[in-house]
Amino acid sequence: MNKNLAFYVRFHIKPEYVEQWKEEAKEVITKMSKEDTFVSCYMHEEKDDPTRFSLYEVWNEPSMESFIKNQLEAKDYRHEYEKTLSAKLQSERTFVVLDTMQEWHK
Repeated sequence: MNKNLAFYVRFHIKPEYVEQWKEEAKEVITKMSKEDTFVSCYMHEEKDDPTRFSLYEVWNEPSMESFIKNQLEAKDYRHEYEKTLSAKLQSERTFVVLDTMQEWHK
């Protein structure tokens, strides 16, 4: 069984910042996709609320603590994004770490 780190990041963005946040998030995701331990990322918008978003990320990192240290805190391209993110949020972003139980692929 694959033991990669998998998690959701949930965002509730202020309406006036939605388009700006989407562009900034896509830029960060494009850069992070080049990292050695990156596996995949899916960006989702809630159908019933266009101010709510989720990122489903998979990384070859041993733990969330390791991910925070090696990615969130260590990468220069994340610093500017992180500095301005809180002003765009309606509520605090949340991380939900997942434990992979089983996988199916087509």
